[in-house]
Amino acid sequence: MQKMRVRNHQVVLNRSVGGDAGIFTFLIIMGAFMFLPMVYVVMQSLKPLDELWMFPPRFYVVNPTLKNFTDLFSLLSDSWVPFSRYIFNTVFITAAGTFGNLLLSSLAAYAISKIPFPGRKGVFWLIQRSLMFTSTVTAIANFITLSALHLMDNPFAIIIPAWGSSMGLYLMKQFMDSSISDSVLESARLDGCSEFKTFWVIAMPMVKPAWLTLIIYSFQGLWNTGASPYIYSEQLKTLNYAIGQITAGGIARAGASAAGTVIMMLVPILVFVITQSNIIETMASSGMKD
Repeated sequence: MQKMRVRNHQVVLNRSVGGDAGIFTFLIIMGAFMFLPMVYVVMQSLKPLDELWMFPPRFYVVNPTLKNFTDLFSLLSDSWVPFSRYIFNTVFITAAGTFGNLLLSSLAAYAISKIPFPGRKGVFWLIQRSLMFTSTVTAIANFITLSALHLMDNPFAIIIPAWGSSMGLYLMKQFMDSSISDSVLESARLDGCSEFKTFWVIAMPMVKPAWLTLIIYSFQGLWNTGASPYIYSEQLKTLNYAIGQITAGGIARAGASAAGTVIMMLVPILVFVITQSNIIETMASSGMKD
């Protein structure tokens, strides 16, 4: 039988110092390897045009410059739609879609997980099966539905489908099953809490890692929204679409394209860094049972 030892009040398998050092070294190497694509994108955005088209290409930049960023902002400023309008559209779609997805997914997950009602298992079975269908498969059905609701050429044509994302509901439901004890909720109800107050004051703080993870997934997807078949007006387009249109002007705009990629990448990374500990906790706990 393997010897056990106590580390930080937890019983763990006994490993040698060399084994710990080897695992630590392996994780550092793998982490650096995974970080390389982001470093390369930043290096590309700082390269002058002659270095961008150098052959064989170099990973690092020799003569760093910010001209790519100034060119990008100059091109965006020359557009007949103000640059601030693209930013507003992107922020509005991202914020409204993320908040609605979080609220509706949490409420539905709480009901399915903690409130007995007829057909509960059948509803969750349908939710699980809906995860098999990608947005490409459901595109025609979504188009017909949004047309019938007169939401075409409207930001809510992107926001409302985000509210109905079954991935967030599935994540919240599984985490509530494993993290919230029925006895805790029953105690709150006996103390006079309404069902909504029990959900908001008791349940939501207990699943904070899960809804922070859901915010990251929803935010990243909506922030990177590009050309949409539901939006026709130029003044309703997103920042990602605007940058894509401007940087599609050939090799002369390769530097501006690299700068645009960095800008679109920075915001989701920043949000992820702020909440990374909770995301890791979610992944570690989502399969646990009482």
